[in-house]
Amino acid sequence: MILHVDMDAFFASIEQAINPRLKGKPLIVGSRQSRFHTVVCAASYEAKRLGIGSGMSSQEAFSLCPGLEFVPADQSKYIWTSEEIFKLLQDYGFPLNYASIDEFQLDIGDVPEPQKIALDIQQAIQRNFNITASIGIAKNWLLSKLASKLNKPNGIAMITDDNLETVLAAVPVRKLCGVGASTEVVLQCLGIKTCLDLYRQSGQFLHEHLGQHGLDFYASLRATDKIELQDQAEKPKSVGHSYTFPRASQNTGFIHAWIRLLSEMVALRLREKNLVARTVHLWLNGPQIGNFSAQKTYAESTDDGQIIYQKTLKILARSGPKTPKIRAMGVTCSGLVEQAYQPLFLEQKRREALVKSLDQINTRFGEDTIYPAVITLTRKLI
Repeated sequence: MILHVDMDAFFASIEQAINPRLKGKPLIVGSRQSRFHTVVCAASYEAKRLGIGSGMSSQEAFSLCPGLEFVPADQSKYIWTSEEIFKLLQDYGFPLNYASIDEFQLDIGDVPEPQKIALDIQQAIQRNFNITASIGIAKNWLLSKLASKLNKPNGIAMITDDNLETVLAAVPVRKLCGVGASTEVVLQCLGIKTCLDLYRQSGQFLHEHLGQHGLDFYASLRATDKIELQDQAEKPKSVGHSYTFPRASQNTGFIHAWIRLLSEMVALRLREKNLVARTVHLWLNGPQIGNFSAQKTYAESTDDGQIIYQKTLKILARSGPKTPKIRAMGVTCSGLVEQAYQPLFLEQKRREALVKSLDQINTRFGEDTIYPAVITLTRKLI
């Protein structure tokens, strides 16, 4: 059996837990600081009851509820909480996977009383983080995820062979993970309105009308999933690159260009290993400063060369008010963890899509096909 833990209004609940003044009030979390020029990333249940939901413009949200509470998103808090919940779940000793930043899956096997485990997990999360979770239990990930939605918030639902058809008959097909607006239209035209209607179709029928997507539904609804323990093989402790110039330089543009290049090289290796880093380290060597070494650890991890570059420049500022003469430098990232979840906010999603596209182009046509313009300065004489 798969036990699916789905946090309730995760971002908004964290903000309410941190600030008791927000408890019980309609609240939205915005992707930007500007309360009237952003998008709703998350809404509390009090706001959801007023028709406010994720993806809505904040202006529309405030038109529905002028007294709405607003908090700008702080992803470091959400990532930290997610990782702490993951650690808590690890203590139960079952194979465990991230499904997303606010969803987790445990393979509990054939334990005799799965609802007791679910209740214990709920209570532990509420006790440690003052937020709630809804839990679904079923024979595979798709049905357990569906079950977690049935009794929100703070509910537990279990789908078994005995109640499978009764439960699926009461759930509109659009509630099933993977059924978007366009797929729902196709299914409705085929007379498939509930999850049970979909479950009863043959694989051949679904393949004819939905292609591979239909076969995936057919297989996923009937699967008996097993979650494998996550790979515990030793990962690198750090990733870094360094360079020694032919002679010392004090040209700020040239030095910044090399920091950007090294940052991009480090970031590419991180992405190749599916790792993100929290700690950025800069090493400099020159006739004026000797060996300068400094680092900083951030709450938010990254594999983006631009972000590593910006953080490295802040470390460079510690070396003094003026750029020193530099003969050698190195950029290193440590505090490495696997990239376990997708970007949280629209701006991050756009940035990641851009970086992925650049990686694909450079992989296909050569690594120097597209690169930040400032890197051209590294090819000039000192």
